[in-house]
Amino acid sequence: MLKGRSLIDPMDFTVEELEEIFKLADDIIANPKEYMHAAEGKILATLFYEPSTRTRFSFETAMLRLGGQVVGFSEPNSSSVSKGETIADTIRIVSCYADIAAMRHPKEGAPKVASMYSTIPVINAGDGGHQHPTQTLTDLLTMRRTKKRLSNLTIGMCGDLKFGRTVHSLIKAMSRYDNNKIILISPDELKVPEYIKKEMLDKNNVEYKEAKRIEDVIDELDVLYMTRVQKERFFNEEDYIRLKDSYILNENKLKSAKDDMIILHPLPRVNEISYEVDNDKRAYYFKQAKNGMYVRMALMAKLMGVL
Repeated sequence: MLKGRSLIDPMDFTVEELEEIFKLADDIIANPKEYMHAAEGKILATLFYEPSTRTRFSFETAMLRLGGQVVGFSEPNSSSVSKGETIADTIRIVSCYADIAAMRHPKEGAPKVASMYSTIPVINAGDGGHQHPTQTLTDLLTMRRTKKRLSNLTIGMCGDLKFGRTVHSLIKAMSRYDNNKIILISPDELKVPEYIKKEMLDKNNVEYKEAKRIEDVIDELDVLYMTRVQKERFFNEEDYIRLKDSYILNENKLKSAKDDMIILHPLPRVNEISYEVDNDKRAYYFKQAKNGMYVRMALMAKLMGVL
């Protein structure tokens, strides 16, 4: 049973519990009208301590489509946080008014602290460079719906693999499924941290390799997960200028890719996927964003115990 639980880390739920959420999301996608009143009388509190467009809209729309309502703040200066209120006290008060809370915070571990003091389910909507579990659920649902499986896949992760919380969460999640191979594509400056390799890949005997160019490995991939190469992460601008074009996906680089490969991206995109790729049948990042709304509907319904 997921009722009353919080989701802070992608590993909080078993593979079987995740499958329960995905099956409900599939049914919501197939029969949206049947779920229009599922959360009637329920309230979601969105506690966003840093800016967000997609994630906040996705949570709010998900609750509204379930027939519930939304309260909250989109930046801390509009709340008592600006007066110095602690997370523990904020969530205690929010628990008096709402049935479930989604929290985004720049400090790693903040949603975990909130969940310890909360009497309602807390969903981590992103904490620093740490975790983004509902993005991971979105990624998994999209792969499951398109590839019909979450095992026996070769997944290329490209861009900022050092600081990208979506990448770290996805590596952690995919390491639980059988026979997946992960190819890590990045400049030396933005390689996956050693602790991720040791704790998630080596520990779980996940096959992986590292590459510096998309075109060297794209023909092997079932899934290409793109992220932004961030200029601000480089100490030397010359290095950034030298490398940045290597990580822009265009039609030319897709020539040797499999016909049924899918391209994912947590968004927002800057310039790492050319607009010409949007018309390619393998581009799934906008469908992926829509799946995020459906998986959050399923997740909140399960945590609130209304479905």
